Amino acid sequence: MSSTSKDKIILKGARENNLQNIDLTIPRDKFVVITGLSGSGKSSLAFDTIYAEGQRRYVESLSAYARQFLGQMKKPEVDYIEGLSPAISIDQKTTKMNPRSTVGTITEIYDYLRLLFARVGIAHCHVCGREISQQTTGQIAESIINEGEDIKIQILAPIVKERKGEHKKMLKDLLNKGFARVRVDGEIKDLDEDIKINKNTKHTIELVVDRLKTRGDIEFQRRLADSVETASKFADGIVTVLFDKDGEIYEKVYSEDFACVECGINFEEISPRMFSFNNPQGACPECKGLGSKMEMDPNLVVPDKNLSIDEGAVLPWSRSKGKSSYYTEMLNAVARHFNFSTSKPFKDLTKEEQNLVLYGSNEKIQFDFTRRNKSYKVNRKFEGVIPRMERHYLETKSNYSRSYIAKFMSDRPCHVCEGKRLKPESLAVTVGDKSIAEVVDLSIKDCYKFFQELHLSARELFIGKEILKEINERLKFLVNVGLDYVALARSSGTLSGGEAQRIRLATQIGSGLVGVLYILDEPSIGLHQRDNIKLIETLKRLRDIGNTLIVVEHDEETMLSSDYIVDIGPGAGEHGGKVVAAGTPQEIMESPTSITGKFLSRKESIPIIAKRRESNGEVISVKGAAANNLKNVNVDIPLGIFTCVTGVSGSGKSSLINEVLYKGLNAKINHTHTFAGNHKSIEGAENIDKIIVINQTPIGRTPRSNPATYTGVFTYIRELFAETPEAKKRGYKPGRFSFNVKGGRCEACTGDGIIKIEMHFLADVYVPCEVCKGKRYNDETLDIRYKGKNIYEVLEMTVEESLEYFENIPRIKKKLQTLYDVGLGYIKLGQSATTLSGGEAQRIKLAKELSRQSTGKTLYILDEPTTGLHFEDIKRLLHVLGRLTDGGNSVVVIEHNLDVIKTADYIIDLGPEGGDGGGQIVATGTPEEVAKSGTYTGQFLKDILSDNITPLARELVKSNSK
Repeated sequence: MSSTSKDKIILKGARENNLQNIDLTIPRDKFVVITGLSGSGKSSLAFDTIYAEGQRRYVESLSAYARQFLGQMKKPEVDYIEGLSPAISIDQKTTKMNPRSTVGTITEIYDYLRLLFARVGIAHCHVCGREISQQTTGQIAESIINEGEDIKIQILAPIVKERKGEHKKMLKDLLNKGFARVRVDGEIKDLDEDIKINKNTKHTIELVVDRLKTRGDIEFQRRLADSVETASKFADGIVTVLFDKDGEIYEKVYSEDFACVECGINFEEISPRMFSFNNPQGACPECKGLGSKMEMDPNLVVPDKNLSIDEGAVLPWSRSKGKSSYYTEMLNAVARHFNFSTSKPFKDLTKEEQNLVLYGSNEKIQFDFTRRNKSYKVNRKFEGVIPRMERHYLETKSNYSRSYIAKFMSDRPCHVCEGKRLKPESLAVTVGDKSIAEVVDLSIKDCYKFFQELHLSARELFIGKEILKEINERLKFLVNVGLDYVALARSSGTLSGGEAQRIRLATQIGSGLVGVLYILDEPSIGLHQRDNIKLIETLKRLRDIGNTLIVVEHDEETMLSSDYIVDIGPGAGEHGGKVVAAGTPQEIMESPTSITGKFLSRKESIPIIAKRRESNGEVISVKGAAANNLKNVNVDIPLGIFTCVTGVSGSGKSSLINEVLYKGLNAKINHTHTFAGNHKSIEGAENIDKIIVINQTPIGRTPRSNPATYTGVFTYIRELFAETPEAKKRGYKPGRFSFNVKGGRCEACTGDGIIKIEMHFLADVYVPCEVCKGKRYNDETLDIRYKGKNIYEVLEMTVEESLEYFENIPRIKKKLQTLYDVGLGYIKLGQSATTLSGGEAQRIKLAKELSRQSTGKTLYILDEPTTGLHFEDIKRLLHVLGRLTDGGNSVVVIEHNLDVIKTADYIIDLGPEGGDGGGQIVATGTPEEVAKSGTYTGQFLKDILSDNITPLARELVKSNSK
């Protein structure tokens, strides 16, 4: 490394994706933010150029043998880069496909917990709860001596445990071996007498090996050790000692093995794998360590308990609504036989009556039904809706029937381990009176507190000191990055992108590496401003120990706290890819060319609304919401306005809106098979006619999915191509221009344009199709042109380019205009869904809804729509949401961004804390009213509503003006 690059990363001629041959110098060992409009080229610079080159160089440093397995990595389009350190990328990807992955396993905390429980855990019998331990004969003798001196003792060997028989031969053998006494069912008897034993009842027989009086001399200790060893040999490691201490008689049972002498159960030696739900020695045998099983869900079978059986409460058996069917006749017969009404709401039936419908009865019932105009009378047992569907699911050969029944199944906690994933024996081992499952079920905040207050013996502390240090440090890191509300047992598939990224960030901090280049993608996603401050301090600490941080970010607080900002732009797509400005936050704020600097300095801003919209007087009322951490919440959501749901991370926002409100309304309005999170009722559904969730899930998971197909504009484009003279001449229909069906597509790649090469233990590799060169279509289809372009060239156009190209086709232009309006003018019509960010996918969905005819009674729900958006993009998004609201619709947004919160008409603030400390409504009203509430959100709102600038930005603006 040259002397000039010791403290710098120098790039020359970066041209990856839309980067326009940029040169850039980035300081090393600093906290650097790369920002700019969505689609300007931030990720192309940070991930596709800097990180990709770092990875490529690492692979090239390996041996030729290792490289043959990894393959040749593509060199990014850049002339050269100097000053690169080993690079680690921490992005927003989640591990949704692995149901075994949890927060504990990702962070490796669970591995340390397994080791801790194996080394210092106290084992108990999972049947009777009695404490059990493993002792050598020497330890057993030492334990007896510790009872005190001058105590009469008898060393017994239990040789028969609750077995029938006279056992005469065994007693005679013992006498011949020189033993004098046995204890039969608690009574001492001499072996030389005639011992009568009833052969038809169970007996316990213990051999009296020795009788002693405890002393402190060496001779006694030797004799005691010999007697204990003899008793252990006769009783397979079990020794019973009868104590007589001044007339007080008591006994103790010792074992060389892990065994419960009361229950007669032997246990394997405690080891770390005993606590692994990925290992057969630890996993629950019923669910194989998953903690749940796909089973029929009563809440999906009867999703709306306000309906009666006649009204279709039993959803899978109500397909012939209003008509008599075999199933309805069956339910009517059950009701007649057990004397309950089918017109009564299902919730008003007794528990026994509900169970009769769902799980059946052993009583024979007369069924009268008609089939093919013939009447039948049958006497038989009623199987019950759920058992019948379960049986049909296993027996049917119809894929349709199986998929239909699967709609009424859900992942339900395993009935054996109750969702704890482990065997009963593993769950019976405790540390601090808690099992490993109880520890991982705690929130990280409570888990950290548990280990801080854990009291261990001197011996246990000596063994577990280093393990506890690792556990405590990792828990502390998770608390510091704003994840104190998450439980270690939480499945990684339920984490948001921001949560998953911060977990991996905490893991990296725990590794203690220095001299590393960390590249992060919007780590502030999902964080309230209060928690964001903790995250920024963590990032600074990572820098201070000797690492370089490059963070792709739009968060104002993060940018202002950084050492250096690189602003990419000035626009998006082909209008971006240039370095607009680079320097300290103060220098960016002073830059005349940086739009980011103008927003940071408040020369430009998102204005505060002068007059809030007023509700149309109608509300959606949620009563008794108790899903996840919600504490029996009652809340009214006003309609016809823009409502923002806020609160600290983990306070219950998603539980209230996504789990209760959306699922509950969706089931009511669309009669879907979704079961809303625990709540009493949702009222006011009649005030809306449609509910639409616009989230950040991909618009498709294959390269075939793209913005054109998702928004429906591709249908019109194909029809347009089919109307061209040449297409008519050849007889081509719109289907000819689809890459999803045979005819016009390239059959070598079946219209994908790329070929997937499976790498088995490595990620699959995609290469362009050699036949069509990635164009998806055959040559005959590509011959057809409209205004000089073929169908492939049209798909390669950006939204902005296609707007001009299709300006005279109103129905196409309308759909394209909405994509442009939400800030996606830079994306290609045929861009693969797998290359779109979560924020881009969300805005494509938003554009699709905008292009539809509004009814004025639609409820739109958005979850953090500002993800991936620059200030200018947010300004445009708020304009679009305003259009939806002004049309009479209702918009509910879960958001932490202050620019969105301050422009809302109404705020619902949850808290006061995250996890168990949250789940309550702490404030409602206009932003001005919430600002006076004193909640965490209110405190930040108060600052920004006063003069539309955050305190940190105000300090920097003042320092600049000096």
